[in-house]
Amino acid sequence: MALKQTAATMVAAARARIQEVETGDALAMFSDPDVVIVDIRDVRERERSGFIPGSVHAPRGMIEFWVDPDSPYFKDVFGHPDKTYLFHCASGWRSALTVATLQDMGFDAVHLRDGFTDWEAHGGPVERREKR
Repeated sequence: MALKQTAATMVAAARARIQEVETGDALAMFSDPDVVIVDIRDVRERERSGFIPGSVHAPRGMIEFWVDPDSPYFKDVFGHPDKTYLFHCASGWRSALTVATLQDMGFDAVHLRDGFTDWEAHGGPVERREKR
């Protein structure tokens, strides 16, 4: 079955219209109190790979509801228009699609172009929970 659009073309279209942050720049933003790093990966990915310390976990399936102040699922962490919201996933595909959707909603955000994998490869801090 041929699709009208592939996942790769959707990601490319999203990347063409959103702000992407390179890993080195994201590392420089890490300690800025006006930056909120948002991890949209599945909880199992975070458990397996670790996560950026201080990041907010917002599963991709709920993010539109969590950022919408009119939604019963709204999270206060997303109610600060003066903050920079930096979204990431593992490799930058899901976060590109997410940020494009959020921008369509009127929520200003950027994404980590090459994702958590590149963050870790560049020596970015990673926190891991102890296995139970």
